[in-house]
Amino acid sequence: MRKLIWGAVLAPIFAAALSGCDAPRQQVAVYERDAVPERLSDWHIVEVIDGELTPNSGVTPYDLNTALFTDYAHKLRTVWMPAGSSAKYGDERFEYPVGTVLSKTFYYPKDSSGAVLRTDDYSKDYVEGRAGEALDLDNVRLMETRILVKRADGWQALPYVWNAEQTDATLEIAGDASRLQLVDASGDNAVFTYVVPDANQCAGCHADNHSQKAVMPLGPRARHLNRDYAYTSGVQNQLLHWQQIGYLSELPEFGAIPRNADYSDASLTLEERARAYLDINCGHCHNPSGAADTSGLMLAHNEQDRRRLGLCKPPVAAGTGSGNRLFAIVPGAPDQSILNFRVESTDPGAMMPELGRSLVHEEGTALLREWVASMPGSCS
Repeated sequence: MRKLIWGAVLAPIFAAALSGCDAPRQQVAVYERDAVPERLSDWHIVEVIDGELTPNSGVTPYDLNTALFTDYAHKLRTVWMPAGSSAKYGDERFEYPVGTVLSKTFYYPKDSSGAVLRTDDYSKDYVEGRAGEALDLDNVRLMETRILVKRADGWQALPYVWNAEQTDATLEIAGDASRLQLVDASGDNAVFTYVVPDANQCAGCHADNHSQKAVMPLGPRARHLNRDYAYTSGVQNQLLHWQQIGYLSELPEFGAIPRNADYSDASLTLEERARAYLDINCGHCHNPSGAADTSGLMLAHNEQDRRRLGLCKPPVAAGTGSGNRLFAIVPGAPDQSILNFRVESTDPGAMMPELGRSLVHEEGTALLREWVASMPGSCS
C-alpha cells in the first residue's frame, strides 16, 4: 500500500477552476519518494472530468516566453505548492519549498478524424470560457504528463503516459514510444516517433549542473516566467500572480527582473530571439556547469564571449557531429556552420538536442539561419 504523506487544498480563490465539475475534488497528494502512485490521477494535480483535463484547486497553469521544442507538441504546465509555503525568488532559479509539484502535459490538437495537427494555434485546445486552464478532450490527444516533485533530498522526475481511452496516465519509468502522423495546415503529413523519455533521461536533461547531477526545474525561472498569462480571472503577469496567490516571495522591483524574448516575436531583434531560443533548447547542457561543458560551446542566456558562443570556434572533436564543417558558427554562412547543421539534422549521431525531438523545428532552424546569415565578418 502506498503511504500518503500529506495533502492540501489552497485558498478558495481557486474554486472558479472547478466550475462545471459536479463532484468535489480530492486534495492534491504528495507521496514518499519510493511510494509514488502508478496512476497520474492519484496525484490529483490534473484529472479528466467530464471530457476535460482540468487542474485541481490551487494548481496554477503557467507558460514560458520561449519554450523547448518537442516535435510540435503543445503543453499545459502547472505548479502547486503546499498551503502556507512559497518559492523564494532568484534570478537564475527559485528556491522551491519541499512538496512543490510541477506538471507538464504534452498533447496535440486533433481534427474530427483523430489525426494530430501541427499548428501554433491554441485557441481550440481549451474548454470555452476556460482558456489556458481546462483542455477540451474532444479537440486534443493527450500523450504524456511529466511530474517533477520537490523532496527533502531534491527533485524527482516521473513520466506518466496517457492511455488510449484518454482517461488516465500510467507511470512508465522506462519511457514509451508512439508512431504518429503529424498533419500541417496544407494537409501534408510527417510520420515520426513520439518518444517519452525514461526517468534517467529526464534527470539527464534537468541536471543543468553536471558535476552535482541534481535534478532542477528548467522552465519555471524568472526570465522564462516574466510574461502575461490569460487566467480565467483576467490577464496578469505570471510573477505578480504567483506573488499574489502566495507562491512567490522576495520578488524584486519589476524593472530588475530578467526577461527572455519570445523567439517568434518579429518585432524583436534577431539576436534577442535567437539567444532566447538557444537558451531554452540548448543552454541547460551548453553552460559552464552543464553536461556539454567540455565542448566549450556555451549557449546559455548570460554568455557574452562571442567565441564561446560559437563564433569561429572549432569543434573539440570532429566527426559526424560536425558535418565536416570547421566552426560552430561561420558569420554570414549557416551552410558552413556546425550549429546549423546539428539543429537541422535528424541523425541520432549528429542532431541537437540529442533528446526530445524526432522532427526538425522548421521555424526555429529558420530563425537560427537568419541570425547566422546576418552576422558580419569571416573566420579566415
